[in-house]
Amino acid sequence: MPIEIGRNRTARQSFGFDDIALIPGSRTVDPEDTDIKMKIGDFEFEIPILASAMDGCVDVRLATELHRLGGLAVLNLQGLQTKYKNPEEALDKIRKAPKEEVTKILQDLYMAPVKLDLIEKRVGEMKDAGIVSCASVTPQYAKTYGDIACKAGLDIMCLQSTVVSLEHYSSRFSSLSLPDFCEECEVPVIVGNTVSYHVALEQMRAGAAAILVGIGPGATCTTRGVLGVGSGQITATADCAAARNDYHKESGRYVPIFTDGGIGKGGEVVKSIAAGGDGVMIGSPISKAEEAPGHGFNWGMAAPHPTLPRGTRVEVSVLGSLELILLGPATGRDDGALNLVGALREAMGLLGCRTFEELQKVEIVIAPSFMTEGKAFQINQQVGMGR
Repeated sequence: MPIEIGRNRTARQSFGFDDIALIPGSRTVDPEDTDIKMKIGDFEFEIPILASAMDGCVDVRLATELHRLGGLAVLNLQGLQTKYKNPEEALDKIRKAPKEEVTKILQDLYMAPVKLDLIEKRVGEMKDAGIVSCASVTPQYAKTYGDIACKAGLDIMCLQSTVVSLEHYSSRFSSLSLPDFCEECEVPVIVGNTVSYHVALEQMRAGAAAILVGIGPGATCTTRGVLGVGSGQITATADCAAARNDYHKESGRYVPIFTDGGIGKGGEVVKSIAAGGDGVMIGSPISKAEEAPGHGFNWGMAAPHPTLPRGTRVEVSVLGSLELILLGPATGRDDGALNLVGALREAMGLLGCRTFEELQKVEIVIAPSFMTEGKAFQINQQVGMGR
């Protein structure tokens, strides 16, 4: 129901993770009997986790470890890994930069051109490691960098920017045809990001193999503040899930959607899938891993913009190994930041859901005080849900 926000102007209400809660039904399930597999094209993964194409999160080492644990990492083809032969030096400058200087340092470092031979090299390193290789490129450079990556053996392409649309007007350069790109690309194409039913449906009809949902909720992102663009992740996921279901009925082809951004705890993974997601893309939780190239820091993909940065560097601290963060055990933390996959299985068990399809049908209630109700001691002592 539209809400009037002024004369002749209405708005639809949008909900985020903290606005809702999930209601158990009349049965429960053994968590070990839950099916949490994720599919993209012909590739199947044991856990529904994608690592964001952020330079503080993903390099070949991290991608290899996440593959071992059952997920998929996305390497940024326009980031430090392809701009510098030894990216560790650039990473170190970003980690050590004073707060007041970090934006300028990011801008300077990212001004370096992408080296085409490094695209081949990074994809080759992933192939040599025996993993499913996935890399991200923006629409403007999709043909140039994407073709090189595919020839080097890339398995999955991620076409990604703050917003990917089917129609883009520019007097400066020709725009990418998404249908043509998806048809001509030799590998499945993940497309993102969007938050709306109609755009998601258009992207699926254009041939996308999967859709990334979310604009601006990430821990490092300031897009919502700088540009005022975005939607609550629960509403965005539900809207795009409706597009997926309608497109499936229309075409017989199932296109998974992944909630991307703002996820830091196990409960948010669960809510993303309950709202309609087929998995999640996460950044900051990955950057807390010992194996992550950010070594306890993370920064947004749009942060290096030369004139209008839309991200920032944040210190997330190292919590432990990637395996500990994703699969547990949750030792030394009591706030849901460890064992994200274990939390998903446990919640599905409590909700009586063996599959994601069943989880997407659980009762959802609006509960704005759900995260703080009865938690005065935790809040005052900054433990558990009060962190």
